[in-house]
Amino acid sequence: MASADELTFHDAATTSRSDQLTPQGHVAVAVGSGGSYGAEDEVEEESDKAALLQEQQQQQQPGFWTFSYYQSFFDVDTSQVLDRIKGSLLPRPGHNFVRHHLRNRPDLYGPFWICATLAFVLAVTGNLTLVLAQRRDPSIHYSPQFHKVTVAGISIYCYAWLVPLALWGFLRWRKGVQERMGPYTFLETVCIYGYSLFVFIPMVVLWLIPVPWLQWLFGALALGLSAAGLVFTLWPVVREDTRLVATVLLSVVVLLHALLAMGCKLYFFQSLPPENVAPPPQITSLPSNIALSPTLPQSLAPS
Repeated sequence: MASADELTFHDAATTSRSDQLTPQGHVAVAVGSGGSYGAEDEVEEESDKAALLQEQQQQQQPGFWTFSYYQSFFDVDTSQVLDRIKGSLLPRPGHNFVRHHLRNRPDLYGPFWICATLAFVLAVTGNLTLVLAQRRDPSIHYSPQFHKVTVAGISIYCYAWLVPLALWGFLRWRKGVQERMGPYTFLETVCIYGYSLFVFIPMVVLWLIPVPWLQWLFGALALGLSAAGLVFTLWPVVREDTRLVATVLLSVVVLLHALLAMGCKLYFFQSLPPENVAPPPQITSLPSNIALSPTLPQSLAPS
């Protein structure tokens, strides 16, 4: 009896001690030989759920040939577009346009409408320039030049797509040579160039002022802001390359931008196109060795 009482007391003490060691609010679970199999089953179930979710996402992602694929690139609100336009108008060193404004979410809405607006404004202001010139000089015969809309649209859209494509391809090629380089994606490069063209829209409107030196001044200011934004954005990528390659690449980028601005100025804002100016009346003079016959009119001739 004594030994049985001692054994019972010993079991009670062990139980109370285990209760004291167990924190409050927690449940002590005894894991036997089958506990490891239960944990493995839970891990396998979670992995199966993750694989199933990934497969569903891949099935839901549309192909690049569908309209739904490109619809995501136009899913942007007005505040984001205005913020990106503001960032392109106020470039400053150390302020990366991609990192501070795109934030891994490039869009095609802003670049598309910026290019469309610039092409339309170029064509309209180019015709208005001739109308104002005709009012100052009546000898100029103005006729609507609708072909300028086509020329402006093709020029702007080709520049905004082909130049970023060439730049992106070159940076991808240099990435294989310099492993430290991490180029932007193609859509990010298109977005950079598209928003950099916004500053040319007010510049084109100001070109209606018929003062040549003032027009070139506005063009230089707009070109400086736009080119500075491109250089500050591309510099973090090209600085990992050699100094020669980085210098030549940025120089080509600025040169192409300058050619675009000068081409718009010289083609759409010609002061007096030769084909639209009426030629002055020409007076033909007879040679001096030909004597005029002193003939009188028949009505005055003597009978």
